[in-house]
Amino acid sequence: MNQNTPPSSPLPSSQTSPTGAGSTGGRGDRTRRHNLSRVLTLLHRGAQRRSQLTAQTGLNRSTIAALVAELTELGLAYESEPDPTRQVGRPSPMVNADARTVAIAVNPEIDAITVGVVGLDGSLLKRIRYETETPPTVSEFVKISSLIIESVRGEYESTGRIVGIGIAAPGLVRVEDGLVRWAPHLHWRDEPITELLADATGYPVSTSNDASVGALGEHIYGAGRDVDDLIYLNGGASGIGGGIIAGGRPLTGRAGYAGEFGHVRVENGAAEKGTREEGSLETEVNRADLLQALGLTNVDSETLDAALRESTDPAVSELVRRQLLALGTSLRNAVNVLNPEVIVLGGFLASIFAFDPEFLIERVRSQSLEASFEGVQIVPAQLGADLLMIGAAELAFAALLEDPAAL
Repeated sequence: MNQNTPPSSPLPSSQTSPTGAGSTGGRGDRTRRHNLSRVLTLLHRGAQRRSQLTAQTGLNRSTIAALVAELTELGLAYESEPDPTRQVGRPSPMVNADARTVAIAVNPEIDAITVGVVGLDGSLLKRIRYETETPPTVSEFVKISSLIIESVRGEYESTGRIVGIGIAAPGLVRVEDGLVRWAPHLHWRDEPITELLADATGYPVSTSNDASVGALGEHIYGAGRDVDDLIYLNGGASGIGGGIIAGGRPLTGRAGYAGEFGHVRVENGAAEKGTREEGSLETEVNRADLLQALGLTNVDSETLDAALRESTDPAVSELVRRQLLALGTSLRNAVNVLNPEVIVLGGFLASIFAFDPEFLIERVRSQSLEASFEGVQIVPAQLGADLLMIGAAELAFAALLEDPAAL
């Protein structure tokens, strides 16, 4: 089908393969499934001309045509006319991921639970923020999240499908089963939120650390696109976390706990002597101090950005530079240990970076090994407030991208 938008009719409840009728045996062909995965993954990262798909996969044109037809029949892709002003010679149809296939993203924080709906093309279709007066308990998190999800499921299931739920949790998450081992600011310890939300909603659920999914989102769609080695640091109401992409793949560590930059010691410490958090990055660089200095409470990142830009208070400037000094020490350590190409800062870390970017860059450069810092870029996250929603949705899309024919 050649059109500029996805079809408006609901997706079929069952599909047949244009390359193999509807037989189970045809669907079981490993090569075909692998190629479907390759093509859909490319489309998930951005619309492609058929000719681009041919070039990137090395498959012939007839095979690409058959794979696109099958993905279209599955409700995962659609074709549209190319922009004639940007074409030389015979135009090749554009192939797009179908945003009617969606994932649900959930992010619990100490002051809110945010639920988003993300299309297969990476677009954030809806975001609902439910503010809480106190950090939600696990039972409150499951109840609030499931009620929000129930309120939107009819809208998206009537014209498409919801493939699952991804949770971006601010804490240590065991990769094998999504158990939250420790989320200190939420007071959660060894909580099976993955299993609990799956039972409450009926959808498959995957959970990962919030900064790890942030790194994934920026790697696929944002400032780290086409970058194989990057570090992402996120600053939120629940503290500071980090995610690492190494060699183009997430670096999670043995159990999934890699990237806890917020707990790395950067100073002799203002915290109580002898505690685990003495002198940690989270102690020296925190959102609560910024909000107090600005006279704000419970604001989103855009409001904080604006307040810092507009502030003329010398005490605010002094506080931000103290925080940038501590952040610079942490980033220096990361540069020397991991040798990234790009460091991406999100949340309130992006806000203080924007306050004086050259100050932070020079701090990191002057403290890093000269060779290790060569070519390193420090940049703000590009996806802004959408980042954790888009990153968490990747957890839910993973099984679909691996095997689209298993729908």
